[in-house]
Amino acid sequence: MKKVYELDFLGRKLIVETGELAKQATGSVLIRYGDTVVLSVCVMGKTMLTQDFFPLQVLYQEKLYSVGKIPGGFIKREGRPSDAATLAARLIDRPIRPMFDENLRNEIQVINTVLSVDQDNSPEMAALFGSSLCLGISNIPFDGPVAGVIVGLVDDEFIINPTAEQTEKSVLNLTVAGTKDAICMVEAGAQELSEKTMLEALMFAHENIKTLCAFQQKIIDEIGEEKLELPKAEINEELKNAVLEYATKGILAGIQIKDKLESYAEVDRVKEEAIEHFTEVYKNEENVDELIKQVKKVLDMIEALEVRRLITDEKVRPDGRAMDEIRNLYAGIDILPRTHGSALFSRGETQVLATTTLGAIGEHQILDGLGLEDTKRFMLHYNFPQFSVGETGRYGSPGRREIGHGALGERALAQVIPSEEEFPYTIRVVSEVLESNGSSSQATICSGCLSLMAAGVPIKAPVAGIAMGLIQNKDKYTILTDIQGLEDHMGDMDFKVAGTKDGITALQMDIKIKGVTKEILKEALTQAKKARLEILEVMQEAIAEPRKSVSKYAPKIDTFTVSPEKIKDIIGRGGEMITKIILEASNVATVNDKDAVKVDLEDDGRVIIYHTDAEIIAKTRRMIEEVIREVEADKIYTGKVTKVEDFGVFVELWPNCEGLVHVSQLAHERVNKPSDIVKVGDEIMVKSLGYDNRGRLNLSRKDCLPKPKKKEEPKKEEKTSEE
Repeated sequence: MKKVYELDFLGRKLIVETGELAKQATGSVLIRYGDTVVLSVCVMGKTMLTQDFFPLQVLYQEKLYSVGKIPGGFIKREGRPSDAATLAARLIDRPIRPMFDENLRNEIQVINTVLSVDQDNSPEMAALFGSSLCLGISNIPFDGPVAGVIVGLVDDEFIINPTAEQTEKSVLNLTVAGTKDAICMVEAGAQELSEKTMLEALMFAHENIKTLCAFQQKIIDEIGEEKLELPKAEINEELKNAVLEYATKGILAGIQIKDKLESYAEVDRVKEEAIEHFTEVYKNEENVDELIKQVKKVLDMIEALEVRRLITDEKVRPDGRAMDEIRNLYAGIDILPRTHGSALFSRGETQVLATTTLGAIGEHQILDGLGLEDTKRFMLHYNFPQFSVGETGRYGSPGRREIGHGALGERALAQVIPSEEEFPYTIRVVSEVLESNGSSSQATICSGCLSLMAAGVPIKAPVAGIAMGLIQNKDKYTILTDIQGLEDHMGDMDFKVAGTKDGITALQMDIKIKGVTKEILKEALTQAKKARLEILEVMQEAIAEPRKSVSKYAPKIDTFTVSPEKIKDIIGRGGEMITKIILEASNVATVNDKDAVKVDLEDDGRVIIYHTDAEIIAKTRRMIEEVIREVEADKIYTGKVTKVEDFGVFVELWPNCEGLVHVSQLAHERVNKPSDIVKVGDEIMVKSLGYDNRGRLNLSRKDCLPKPKKKEEPKKEEKTSEE
């Protein structure tokens, strides 16, 4: 039976409908937020799987009909998820995943289908709300509810879920998710906001999240099903104690080796030795394979417990660093001779090579998604090959992790990228992770920033990033600066902070526990700022400020403005004129030739010319100016005769500018045949008489000639007085 629930959330209607759509799913809700409509469903598999991890999958399906669009390309249906859809799915997955028991082995899928989009009401936040609620009312064991909001900052005032217009003006784009008790996920981009302001924004968000969680709880209390008691991957207590006694000492010694590969090798050796030992012990048991799986799980548990115990109880990190100590840093530029900009940044055993490439504005990325933006001129792409961690693995199109890390780096650096008017280039940064032992996304931000400065991109300020960690044990907690891979894997929080010396430009927080408090967030932000400033000092030793000019291999640029009405003249009929200009100026056969000059013509009258050769740029500009050059009335020009007719002659003042000298305007005296005066190819001086009512230019040769002297009449003889 259909039920409808309604909440007035800060002046906007949030409506939940259940019991009508997708009734065969385990849980289903339709969320209406303004004119945004999202269907959220969850389904649980009926059997317990054998894999050693919790099988949760979260999908966010964009339907272009939701914004009245037909998909681009030849295949007119939605294909692989866009980057925006992938990031939205991650945004939902991250806060709901900690709300499940990690020992569950029944497959759970959460699918959000975006049916209608109102740009003033976020479909991502509606989908997060719906994901939590469909799980909450189902029989799936889920320790929610969770909810999320977006926070903007306009004119020093925080705004929850800002409209599209408010988002344009906002200096903050902060997404926060949480439960009624604590914050559990953060994603932010900001224009150099202080730690104090960011903390205030986080707390402001949480206060409003509590309202959404209470609304969900009310619905769950009324129609929610009783949660199932599902079988879990449990460990035999006797086996657990035996493995603890056998392997703890060896694993503890291994994790304290400072070199990552040596440490991993020693821990793996101890684990393999333990597996061989217990395979022998249990060889006569019927379920020996299942028991060995449990042995492996206990060995992993020992590693995690010892890492956490060392940090919380003994205040010792696996590599011996202090809690707020950064690993060894290196920053260098100009690694690659032919790229427009390149840099190498390493922090301990994490090493990233970044390149910057500059292109014409017309080379921007075209977006075929649900947002208002349809193009993007700044892109950061992150690549994480398996060799960076000394392993073999899958190679192919980027996965969710690579897309997510690239988006974080892009968000951090986008805050300092100059505007299109200041620097009319499309900018692409590519991060190649060459070694990884934690925090490669933040090393990407550092190396990416260095490569931008090396490429001559006039960024507003250098940006650095640092990853903070958290180990919590009941009431005790320890915050770690610059977490390495082991601390990330075994810890409770991955809190990434990027920014300039003046403020934060990006923030991302993921946790494995149910939430973190204001005190933890405040301490982490303070510790992160100290580390960020240390890293910026090292970066500025490599390059203090952006270069004043771009690489000799990068396209040079000339920008000028013409009357918008003249753009069509530059293009010409069917693009004929601009094609002619490009071919003649570049001396190439086709406009697609790699040596052809690039010309971007904007609707507002901006003309942007790109080429590596300044002379070709100058020639292109001269040719364009000749096309749009206007004839001034009563001004004298030198032109070339192109045609002679009985009624007059046609004279070209410059290419594509031709006027008529009527026979009556050729000379002061009567002219019977114009060919008696001029011939084709002659250069003559003419005066502009302006345009007639049919838009034809009239010229005069006569007005440029000296006027003939008048014939003097004979003087009459004067009579004398004597006559």
